[in-house]
Amino acid sequence: MTAERARLAVIGAGPAGLAAALAAVGRGVRVTLIDSATRAGGQFYRQPAAGLRARRPRALHHGWRTWERLSRALAVEVEAGTITRLTGHHVWLVERVERSAATHPPTDSGGFVVHALRGPLQEEPGTVRADAVLLATGGYEKVLPFPGWTLPGVVTAGGAQAMLKGALVVPGRTAVVAGTGPLLLPVATGLAAAGVEIAALVESADPRAFLRHAAVLAAQPGKLVEGAGYAARLLRHRVPLRTRHAVVEAHGEDRLDAVTVAALDAEGHVRPGTERRVPCDTLAVGHGMLPHTDLADSLGCRVEGVGVHVDEEQRTDVPGVWAAGETTGVGGAALSLAEGHIAGHSIAARLRGTEPDPRDRSAATRSRARLRAFSAALDTVYAPPARWTERVTDDTVVCRCEEVTGGAVRAAVDELGAGDVRTVKLLTRAGMGWCQGRMCEPAVAGLIGCEQTPVRRLLARPVPLGVLAGTGEPTDD
Repeated sequence: MTAERARLAVIGAGPAGLAAALAAVGRGVRVTLIDSATRAGGQFYRQPAAGLRARRPRALHHGWRTWERLSRALAVEVEAGTITRLTGHHVWLVERVERSAATHPPTDSGGFVVHALRGPLQEEPGTVRADAVLLATGGYEKVLPFPGWTLPGVVTAGGAQAMLKGALVVPGRTAVVAGTGPLLLPVATGLAAAGVEIAALVESADPRAFLRHAAVLAAQPGKLVEGAGYAARLLRHRVPLRTRHAVVEAHGEDRLDAVTVAALDAEGHVRPGTERRVPCDTLAVGHGMLPHTDLADSLGCRVEGVGVHVDEEQRTDVPGVWAAGETTGVGGAALSLAEGHIAGHSIAARLRGTEPDPRDRSAATRSRARLRAFSAALDTVYAPPARWTERVTDDTVVCRCEEVTGGAVRAAVDELGAGDVRTVKLLTRAGMGWCQGRMCEPAVAGLIGCEQTPVRRLLARPVPLGVLAGTGEPTDD
């Protein structure tokens, strides 16, 4: 296969997708960059809409210089025609097309057709042919239910950040930022800098847990400096910090007006008598992130735990398919950039029928190893409290789409014998709604007491029947 004929479809224009696209195009591969957003950057580099005319967008971002470098390089390649950008394209299926052995060499892995929806109503079909595919589809937030979490005014931590970065608006005047994970720090400091009063930053993790990972953390001094910067901003804005605490209930009639915060013991139980009511009109809550694996699942890629399994070149076990970034395991923008760089060089070499040159990715490989170790340490420190299910009452809504309560899930287990997420879904409809369980699966698995396992879905998002009926021989977008 010649370099001129080689085509790569990169799905996702966040840090991993951008790094991979630029690395591949630098080795002669023609790239089509497909993204659901109108502007590149993903959630980490989310930009305000051009019409808002933001004067200092860098004030909302960490790592702005890296974004400027990526953005300039992308613009140059788009102008040169070596990268084709497709914005506002929501990919719902990647279809593998087998090629005849009579007309293609045995080493040819076959081609792919990427199916997407576009347009204001996401109903216009579009397709892209490719010889190889990189999945850089990012991740989504994990939110564990508690009484009152469906009240207006309760948003995800990432949702609050997206509103600020993308629309320059804040979700309320007085906020509590709660849950667990490193995302809480930039959310709290970002909202505070925008004029929101942060009534409390509530973190369920124990800071002493960091001491058990001192060596791994010390190997990333830049991350430590970044964390110290967030701590200084919290002090400057006088944000009350409560560690080993959790929001156990949200209060309000038509919308949120307060939350109850309580201390947790070493086992994750609420310590009696520590409950305190905190007035607020916004609760930004999150319990970490999960990889988007829907497209990988439909392609038959191996998923380990909750992330897509890849080798040292970021290859999945499906020939012609690579994965990088949060899709393979949530680890932050720096790790996504390293994985994307490695994947781009690997793709370029493999499409030429050669072995990748280790010198092209040696620095990125070393960085990837250190950042993966760092991310693993954070995952351990920021694990959700062990006894969170005790705070899910029988009246608490677990599946928002189908309004299935904690009591209904428990009844399916205790009275009807359900022992896995799929059986609970069949008995209660939990996970049958618009999000197809992406929001409630962690909660249902926790209430059942089983591990969350990958759920293979043929389609990565809802698709109009008219689009499915008209899907036939694809043509390039």
